[in-house]
Amino acid sequence: MDKKILVTQSTIPPMDEYIREIESLWETKWLTNMGSKHVQLQQELAAYLGVENIELMVNGHMSIELGIQVCGFERGSEVITTPFTFTSTTHAIVRNGLKPVFCDVKPDDYTIDPEKIEALISDKTVAIMPVHVYGNICDVEAIDSIARKHGLKVLYDAAHTFGETYKGKGVGNFGDMSFFSFHATKVFNTIEGGAVCFHDEKYKQSLYDIKNFGIHGPEEVKAVGGNAKMNEFCASMGLCNLRHVDEAIEKRKKVVERYREKLSVIDGIKLNVVQDGVKQNYAYFPVVFDPEVYGKNRDEVQEILAGYGIGSRKYFYPLTNSYDCYEWKFDTAETPIAKSISDNVLCLPLYADLSLEDVDRICRIITEKC
Repeated sequence: MDKKILVTQSTIPPMDEYIREIESLWETKWLTNMGSKHVQLQQELAAYLGVENIELMVNGHMSIELGIQVCGFERGSEVITTPFTFTSTTHAIVRNGLKPVFCDVKPDDYTIDPEKIEALISDKTVAIMPVHVYGNICDVEAIDSIARKHGLKVLYDAAHTFGETYKGKGVGNFGDMSFFSFHATKVFNTIEGGAVCFHDEKYKQSLYDIKNFGIHGPEEVKAVGGNAKMNEFCASMGLCNLRHVDEAIEKRKKVVERYREKLSVIDGIKLNVVQDGVKQNYAYFPVVFDPEVYGKNRDEVQEILAGYGIGSRKYFYPLTNSYDCYEWKFDTAETPIAKSISDNVLCLPLYADLSLEDVDRICRIITEKC
């Protein structure tokens, strides 16, 4: 029986390296509350990402939710965003008492379509929240121009673009804030974790307050905050993984190149775009199937792959504006391109340790068995 292939696999350092990294914790007994590992990781990530300011969080979702919160938007205000994203993006807006206004995406790279943003701006609009998708970076110049024209903040969900640059500039520098996820399935992980990157120094204290109960000292609490701190074990995993992330990205690149070599000639298959000026991280390998040309739809392909023990993921499906929890509030007909992509996209297995032989096997099944 052929071995099973998961759609993703976490990148972890050699066990002895991680043990060496956490060894000092048994001496200090300092396991959380911004210990030495947390401080070191924050500094090293700022340097690696090339950003001015960064605040670590317990996970990617809290990075988004708390980042929005410190902006101080009035409840009921509107945020223009995309439904072609993970649950977290939309939920973070709604949980802040704001209304998501959904903009359709571009058919080439699946990011928010700047040409459709201005028609959605109202007197209640306070921000644009675009999402970099599959490592594809949004049209940051066009979005910035619109935001400046209308006096709006730009908050990027950058969960898919760790380590990427656009025209030599780290992706975390675009907009007023950028939010990263360091979940176990991401290119870079801290097991669970996330970060907010930002320009304005005024957010530094606010983000710290809101993730640490507003505590300023042993007897001093100046803000109403919560608890979203990254612990020392997660920070230690991050320190280890950061040493190896470039190597992992290079391995991912080889996997993607092999997929492209094998699948680019298949009619009815659309592969992820390669953007000019972007240094990629090879986070995902989405394939959009045209059932009329290819002969089978996305769901049928997924079922066939599963029969051979190969995992795949309908990512992103369904659109967030079609969730049960938002029933009757939004209409997916207003974002037809996003809906079409969501109905036809399938992410194939991709991780640093995926062998090229396994990639060839996956491609043979897609080419010959589907």
